[in-house]
Amino acid sequence: MAEAHQAVAFQFTVTPDGVDFRLSREALKQVYLSGINSWKKRLIRIKNGILRGVYPGSPTSWLVVVMATMGSSYCNVDISMGLVCYIQRCLPEGCGPYHTPQTQALLSMAVFSTGVWMMGIFLFRQTLKLLLSYHGWMFEMHGRTSHFTKVWAICVRLLSSRQPMLYSFQTSLPTLPVPSVQATIQRYLESVRPLLDNEEYYRMETLAKEFQDKTAPRLQKYLVLKSWWATNYVSDWWEEYIYLRGRNPLMVNSNYYVMDFVLVKNTDVQAARLGNIVHAMILYRRKLDREDIKPVMALGMVPMCSYQMERMFNTTRIPGKKTDVLQHLSDSRHVAVYHKGRFFKVWLYEGSRLLKPQDLEMQFQRILDDPSLPQPGEERLAALTAGGRVEWAQARQAFFSSGKNKAALDAIERAAFFVALDEESHHYDPEDEASLSLYGKALLHGNCYNRWFDKSFTLIAFKNGHLGLNTEHAWADAPIIGHLWEFVLGTDAFYLGYTETGHCVGKPNPALAPPQRLQWDIPEQCQAVIESSYQVAKALADDVELYCFQFLPFGKGLIKKCRTSPDAFVQIALQLAHFRDRGKFCLTYEASMTRMFREGRTETVRSCTSESTAFVQAMVEGTHMKAHLQNLFRKASEKHQNMYRLAMTGAGIDRHLFCLYVVSKYLGVSSPFLAEVLSEPWRLSTSQIAQFQIRMFDPDQYPNHLGAGGGFGPVADDGYGVSYMIAGENTIFFHVSSKFSSSETNAQRFGNHIRQALLDIADLFQVPKADR
Repeated sequence: MAEAHQAVAFQFTVTPDGVDFRLSREALKQVYLSGINSWKKRLIRIKNGILRGVYPGSPTSWLVVVMATMGSSYCNVDISMGLVCYIQRCLPEGCGPYHTPQTQALLSMAVFSTGVWMMGIFLFRQTLKLLLSYHGWMFEMHGRTSHFTKVWAICVRLLSSRQPMLYSFQTSLPTLPVPSVQATIQRYLESVRPLLDNEEYYRMETLAKEFQDKTAPRLQKYLVLKSWWATNYVSDWWEEYIYLRGRNPLMVNSNYYVMDFVLVKNTDVQAARLGNIVHAMILYRRKLDREDIKPVMALGMVPMCSYQMERMFNTTRIPGKKTDVLQHLSDSRHVAVYHKGRFFKVWLYEGSRLLKPQDLEMQFQRILDDPSLPQPGEERLAALTAGGRVEWAQARQAFFSSGKNKAALDAIERAAFFVALDEESHHYDPEDEASLSLYGKALLHGNCYNRWFDKSFTLIAFKNGHLGLNTEHAWADAPIIGHLWEFVLGTDAFYLGYTETGHCVGKPNPALAPPQRLQWDIPEQCQAVIESSYQVAKALADDVELYCFQFLPFGKGLIKKCRTSPDAFVQIALQLAHFRDRGKFCLTYEASMTRMFREGRTETVRSCTSESTAFVQAMVEGTHMKAHLQNLFRKASEKHQNMYRLAMTGAGIDRHLFCLYVVSKYLGVSSPFLAEVLSEPWRLSTSQIAQFQIRMFDPDQYPNHLGAGGGFGPVADDGYGVSYMIAGENTIFFHVSSKFSSSETNAQRFGNHIRQALLDIADLFQVPKADR
């Protein structure tokens, strides 16, 4: 009951003389400090709003304009061309010492200067938006930059020379353009040509032409109208229809995982590692709130949209019968923790002070040492978030809408994030290849009830001190959580550190109130629903085959010697591997980002092209000269790079067709072409993992401080999911997933084909083994 006493701010007793209050000074002090902290945050947000609102201007630039106007007036030069006098005449007349002609003249000059300053900011922003709408630099060969692009780069640097805040560029980012229907249809037909025989292609071409001539013009008008009105014509529909309206389990089907540093180990102490990491995460959240994080910039000068970062913390997906919603709070002062079937609430602050790593270590160790048993139904409660969304929505409404269950659920859903203290140990042992796959499986689904899959992310701490993340997908894409993870791991390793015994640096405060155990009253009917959801989730998890491996023969160092993009190299190798594995080509999905546009998320690169299939067929035949194969490879690589650039610059295929399909549903228009396109299965779904978005340390100086990236489940029942990270000059990590229930797929077999394909392509360019 210690936490209950700590929660009481004052006590009172009733006496014959009246009510006697006994106030707690310490509790009132904490209330006072919390209020001060809240007001500080509000003032910081107001200040940030002003600075962001006037970027690329600044309060200093406003003062310069005011001083210039006043200085010209004293020199009898009217730079306002009579506007100051006109403003002065329009000012209301009044009496008193502050309404003299001199003060009215100063006020008029200040009003004029402010108007000039705001007009300048508007012109600067519009000019910057126009400049950022130019993407020709992406299509120029490396080392062959045109004079136009050089002048453009100078102008962009001049207009964004000040130190920008995280959201400074948001209003200057261009909106995502709507491609023409004709261009999209042409690119679509080109993408499916290598997958269809002549008869099938002719049928699809007929459907496409009919759609383009009859149905598409009307649908396109609505999309263009939306692009004028909305910030982004894709993102809101994409979030709602692809993520939030999905009724299948989030686990495996949607959520993805991220791994820890795998070649170094900072400590074996589970609570200590968690203390440092949680502290680093809240430091990152503080930077996020204060907008102290620099925007991600392509080429060091082209800003990427940062809006997805807003919902990183304090966010939960709330289940609904027809659609889910994302609940985001402006702040949260605690984390929810799961250990051995029990749920706890751990405060991150003492008053207004953020707890130090050593204090957090003590709190997590208290949970690890707590001998209490789970309450009835508590142990597998989180399985509700792993099963079907409709069942979870119904159970939430029936059993968690009032009383102690609602209070406990609120503590989880309103937490900054969720923490899972696992009893198992997982890590990557280079001598045991299976260890990386087991590590990935534990992060992807755990035991189906020790992750809260609805939270924006679950931080997972294994018994041996290794960590990982399980991330909900609706609120943001992988590069966003990757940005946080790079900061956290770098801060943990190079700034916070550990003692010689592996504990957090410093002495904890033993007077801190212990973590609060969440209380539940789960009836048998609810326990039956929990068990049903668990069985659904367990069947799904047991069906996932995950094969993770480190490819050591070479990395981006050798690929650069082949004079091609590392991503194109791997994607073409995946096509070769898939053909050897399945004996045929398939529709291939590669995710690219559209964050050069405001509120941009992703676009699809259809990596299976006529050029890549021509190269693969020639390789499989084995009768062609190396020079011919090299030529085919370079054509396939150039084609892939061009498609990737088109996708990034808003000229992709799939998001446009998706939005046309949504409009057709709203209008009640039937389109056989769109219905067929949107039902095509992606039997090979791929993604490259972003890295080194933040320069927390020099990777050349610390080559072993490598994360292994992360992965996701297969998109199609008879397909593969492949995630890869080109982690350095000499290594690539792969995460390959498939389903045991499919007789056509095998993740380990496909992984071996990927290895061989990479080696075979490298051998084409006769790179000596000593250089690998």
